[in-house]
Parts: sequence; C-alpha cells; structure tokens
Amino acid sequence: MPRYIEGPEIRITENDKVFVDVEFYTGEKFTELELHRMFPITGLDKYISLLDSSGNEVAVIRNINDLMPESKAVVERCLTEYYMMPRITRFIRMSEKFKIWMWTAETDKGICTFEIRNHLTAIKPLYDGRVLIKDANDNRYEIPDVSKLDKKSIKMIMPKL
Repeated sequence: MPRYIEGPEIRITENDKVFVDVEFYTGEKFTELELHRMFPITGLDKYISLLDSSGNEVAVIRNINDLMPESKAVVERCLTEYYMMPRITRFIRMSEKFKIWMWTAETDKGICTFEIRNHLTAIKPLYDGRVLIKDANDNRYEIPDVSKLDKKSIKMIMPKL
C-alpha cells in the first residue's frame, strides 16, 4: 500500500531528467523513481504517483503545491520532460487517402507530420477549450485553444471535432 505525501515531509532531487530520488525525513530513501500523473489530463498538479523500477507504487504526492519549493521545482521539471506534448500552433496541410488522415502541423517543437487513422477516437476536444490529438504511433499533440488558431487551421480541424 503506497503512502500519501501530504506536504513537506520529503526531499525530492533530480536523477537523470525523468527520474527522482526521494528522501523522507524519517531517513528512508528511494532512488530512481518515475513520476506519473494519475489523472494526466485533468490533474496536472495532483495525485502524482512515484514508481520504482519494477513499476510498484512507492508513494503518491497528493498535491505538488504542498511540497518544499525545491522539491516542487524538481517534480515539475520531470513531469514536463516525461509528458512533453508538442503544442500545435497551426496546421499547414491535411490530406486523406484510404481513410488515413495525414497532417502536417507547426508546433512549439517544430514542424511535424503525423497520421490519424480514426479521427473520431484520435481527436478529443476537452471542456476547457483544449484539443488533444493522438496519432497512429500513439504520439500526442495538444491544441491549447482552437479559437486562437488561424482561419485556415480552424477550417481544417473543425469538421473533425
């Protein structure tokens, strides 16, 4: 049974970009733990699971905002690296062949091209105005706000929403 971390009872240090070392103030230490969001879409700062190399849950951080500032910064950096999701700023081109949609988009990480096999399951509008896209290779992209895209991009994406 994992323990719940309520506040500043631990010190978290970075270990190779996506892994962390955790030291409880009781003296107990864990190394090379992986951080996973239990609710990756809606719970960005809450319920962060700490997994060991075997995938066993060691602890759960209820809210990263309750951690010491240094530990919180480490957790945020690691989660950002682990959940890196390019943000689409505009669509350049879209085509369809044999029910496979080929998209070329400009993102905050550069221009990329990806395939979508079923737009009904691959493109998910969220309650807060964001849109998540999962391509045929299970890569994920985000449109932070569809209304802020240029007119051409909106025209391409709106029929798929």
